[in-house]
Amino acid sequence: MSSNDFILEFEKPIRALEKQIESLMETSQSSKVDMRDEIEAMKAKLEQTRNDIYNNLTPWQRIQIARHPKRPTTLDYIQGIFTDFQELHGDRSFKDDAAMVGGPAFLNGEAVMVIGHQKGRDTKGNIKRNFGCPHPEGYRKALRIMKQAEKFQLPIITFVDTPGAYPGIGAEERHVSEAIAINIREMATLKVPIITVIIGEGGSGGALGIAVGNQISILENAYYSVISPEGCAAILWKDRANAPEAAEALKLSSEHLLKHGVVDFVVPEPKGGAHLDHAASIGSVKSRIEEDFKSLQGMDTEQLITNRYEKFRKMGEFVGE
Repeated sequence: MSSNDFILEFEKPIRALEKQIESLMETSQSSKVDMRDEIEAMKAKLEQTRNDIYNNLTPWQRIQIARHPKRPTTLDYIQGIFTDFQELHGDRSFKDDAAMVGGPAFLNGEAVMVIGHQKGRDTKGNIKRNFGCPHPEGYRKALRIMKQAEKFQLPIITFVDTPGAYPGIGAEERHVSEAIAINIREMATLKVPIITVIIGEGGSGGALGIAVGNQISILENAYYSVISPEGCAAILWKDRANAPEAAEALKLSSEHLLKHGVVDFVVPEPKGGAHLDHAASIGSVKSRIEEDFKSLQGMDTEQLITNRYEKFRKMGEFVGE
């Protein structure tokens, strides 16, 4: 299935023009009539429409792109960036959680540990992956893998893409809040470099549970927020239909996050979103990780821990008039 099989509401004018161009080309070919001028004019109009839409995306539209079902997932990035990835399973306590994946791999010949949220591609895959919403055992598995990385002095790279941790009764019974809190505490003191990339959705503590990094990057159309726009709208307006207004108020888009120091870098995406060109997106993320890897190599253990502590300590700091 191509990405054109799923069209976002604001992309419909683009798709309509693409269909008109396809129709003109078919008519020209079947009737043997030269319609090159008309086709070129329509292509110019299409390009202008693309620019008008994608250069002026609202936060809500960026969220829709971040949730696109064809967007590259953690496993896509792992396959495209690393070699010899060996997935590890289970938290050694309850069970394996398919919404969280991780294990050792090589980045340009250097051994690293990779961890990330994982969504499905279709209904069956999303049921298996719980729509990228980990249970507590997912976070405990991630921590087990991070502790192994610390033991063997391997840098950790995490990919964030979750609407949030699973809020079901079973997850609460098995203490999902505690699992996330322990991950945050332990990641703050890990003695190895931690690089985090937010590749899609970054929802609340479910994202933060693997995102306490030394360097934090976010893809251009990804988001990172204390709550989803729908959740915020349900609380403030008592109606999830107000999600677009909530998205504006939450300042959750990449440019806002960079401005306020929540992330360190914004990774550009192909025009229209990462789902339109997986190879280009994966290449951009790989370049960012390589740069982060180099910048952290010169830090000793104390510097790494201090850097991580100060980064998160400064968040939410305001100076009164």
